[in-house]
Amino acid sequence: MEKNHHKQIKIFYNDISEISKKINQKQIYKLIKSIFKIKSKKGRIFFIGVGGSAANSSHAVNDFRKLCNIEAYSPADNVSELTARINDEGWNSSFSNWLKISNLNSKDALFVLSVGGGNIKKKVSVNIIEAIKYAKIKKAKIFGIVGRDGGYTKKQGDNVIVIPNINKKNVTPYTEAYQAVIWHSIISHSILKSNL
Repeated sequence: MEKNHHKQIKIFYNDISEISKKINQKQIYKLIKSIFKIKSKKGRIFFIGVGGSAANSSHAVNDFRKLCNIEAYSPADNVSELTARINDEGWNSSFSNWLKISNLNSKDALFVLSVGGGNIKKKVSVNIIEAIKYAKIKKAKIFGIVGRDGGYTKKQGDNVIVIPNINKKNVTPYTEAYQAVIWHSIISHSILKSNL
């Protein structure tokens, strides 16, 4: 019994090591350059995600604002507005309507943090899908860090990192953990980092 518990931990960290080796670093650098263009135009980044990715969105907003001097926001940060929109207008439009009020435009970027990335047929993360559709209408860039095959976000995005799928049982914890690893590598890069 004890041996099995240690084995599970070993597998988890072996998987983490494997993901680190397989992650597409060139794609991360491409994303850094795209974010630099947003910063240069004084554009904003809007982070969206649900569940653990919503919490990650809040954390990312802090880092991009404080360390990179990039104006950033997340609808998850205002629980009053978000829940009022869900109650009055529905879940599906909760992010897109928030983006409308924020005057999302072509200088800005939508940054999706999601495990599945949204799926129209299965009606999963429809609020993310609707936000992406709206961002495309407004000609905003679409960035993302997603798991599995990346779903709708990967198909529609401009720069989307897909976390290598090493172990199907742990797709969610690996994706949400690597969202943080990747955005921390982005905000630490000399091209973007402005403050300590």
